[in-house]
Amino acid sequence: MIDKKAEIFNAGRELFYLKGFKATNISEITKKAGVGVGTFYSYYPSKEKLFLEIYIKESDKHKRRVMESLDITEEPVAVAKKLLEMSISAMNSNKILKEWNNRDLFGELEQYYREESRKNGDFFHNFYIEIIKKWKTEGKIRKDIDDELLLAFFDILEHIDTHKEEIGIQHFPRVMQYLVEFIIKGLTDCQK
Repeated sequence: MIDKKAEIFNAGRELFYLKGFKATNISEITKKAGVGVGTFYSYYPSKEKLFLEIYIKESDKHKRRVMESLDITEEPVAVAKKLLEMSISAMNSNKILKEWNNRDLFGELEQYYREESRKNGDFFHNFYIEIIKKWKTEGKIRKDIDDELLLAFFDILEHIDTHKEEIGIQHFPRVMQYLVEFIIKGLTDCQK
């Protein structure tokens, strides 16, 4: 038996990846999935809702790849820079992830992303907890700052991402690179 929802999801993912959100329409998705438009609407109320579901899966897949490829035995600044570089690279090469910068879709995408993270947990948040403990044990991160506050610094970096328009999208990648460097250097200055 054909799983029509999965067919729609897979067709949508392929088209969004190739063409981006705006250039993809529901009739293309249904044609590729081999279903009618009415069938699409029985599973998804809109193209946006399908895209949001696809975005979360794509983002999770990217986060897993990043965490698996990072060498957390490196110095914290190098790890943080690599994590940011991999995220920027993924957003530049993957049209689905690139939609995070789409002004028309960003608000809805951000809200959906937060809701999903609350329901299912956030990979990076859990990764940050693990890495903070490791670096503290190894003396690579300041011990005079409690774990909860250290985690808040890492979380701030993610939350700044939701203000890229105020910062200026053209400046945002460089601003983030410097912020990551400054924050991690400050947190790893164990002389304090």
